[in-house]
Parts: sequence; structure tokens; C-alpha cells
Amino acid sequence: MNAERTPGIVLRVRPLTETSLIVHWLTEHHGRLATVARGARRPKSPFRGKLDLYYEADLSLQRSRRSDLHTLREAVVRDLHPALRTDLARLRAAAYVTQLLERTTEPEAPVPELYALLREFLRAAAAPVVPLTLAFELKLLAALGLQPDLARSRLGPAAQTAARTLAAVPLATVESARLEPGPAHELTRLLRDCLTNELGRLPRGRFDMVGGPEGFVEHVSDSPPRP
Repeated sequence: MNAERTPGIVLRVRPLTETSLIVHWLTEHHGRLATVARGARRPKSPFRGKLDLYYEADLSLQRSRRSDLHTLREAVVRDLHPALRTDLARLRAAAYVTQLLERTTEPEAPVPELYALLREFLRAAAAPVVPLTLAFELKLLAALGLQPDLARSRLGPAAQTAARTLAAVPLATVESARLEPGPAHELTRLLRDCLTNELGRLPRGRFDMVGGPEGFVEHVSDSPPRP
């Protein structure tokens, strides 16, 4: 059987044996899947330094005929996303959106739009974390066909305008939505309710990032106040 190639992003890594790893990916062509990287924990392994969280790589895998754990043949790293290594809030946000994707997608079901969305999220290294995360939620709901009807929601005019902007602009430019604390509170509650209706229970990391209303006052924007 020929090896298959696809771009992918590392979602999780865990030991399998003393020498091997299980690596979970979100791939562009095959959706979420798991691979075993044999010998990856050996000092001279060709996988050393290539299989860390949120690394973006071109991978080659051999399909298993007996299980959903496939064999990783090669990984060529394309982006390390180094900003995540120095910013705890951004790393928590990445962990949260990863959990959202895992709970809203089926294994090995192609989701190229969601792969592109996660890649865009990881590359938006300079965007304020809270608007970035809310924009991700809006775009995820839209991709799943579950976007809220803003006109019929309880959002005020400012929150509706901000939501439409966040849903439309690239993630790297979410600051253009000029999200203020009041509208941010409203939008956070609306998206919480939409996601809860779909998932039943939200990943815990959402509260760690956006918290309650007090948290938003401080963290809606990472930039200095506008004059």
C-alpha cells in the first residue's frame, strides 16, 4: 500500500512505548487521525524535534488495515508557531480551540475548511487572544451551519456590529472589530449558549481564558487604549 501525504497540525502527543509516540493530527485531506511514530523517542530518531504541539507539517503516513492508528513515515515541519511557546494565554487558547474541533468533528472525516481555520488561528500571533477566540467560535459555528441569527438575538447594536466584523475579517485582523467590554460580555454569552446547545458542555478552558465579566475588562484587547 502506498504512503499518503497531507499537510497536518499536531493536536496531541503521548507516549506509546519507551521509544515510540502516538501523534494526533488535524489534516487537510483526511481530517482528524492518529499515527504512531515508531522510534520517535530515540535520541537519533528522524522525528526528533518535529512532533510537538501545534507544529504544522507535511506528513507521510501508511494506512493500517486493522485499526485507526496509522504509521507515520515522515514529517517535514513547515511552521513551529513559536509565539505559542512564550505566551501562556495564547497556548491556553490553542488548547481550547483544539478541544472544540475534537468535539465537533468525526475521526477521519475530511474538514479542509476547519483545518484552514485552525491554521489561520495559530498564525494570528499578534491578535488579542479574547477577540481572536470569539472570532474562531463564530467562524466554527458558521462552518458547521450553526451560526447564530444575530438580528433575532438579544445582542445590542454594538455587539451585533462587532460580531459581524469578527465573523468576516481574517483572524489576524480581529482587532479591527474594536470589541469593547460591554459588547464583549454580550457576545460571549451568546456564543456560550450556542456552543452549549451543540456540545452539551463547553471545554473548561473557555472560562480560563475569557472568565466572567471582570476578566473581559482587562483582556478584551492586548493593545494600549486608543486616544
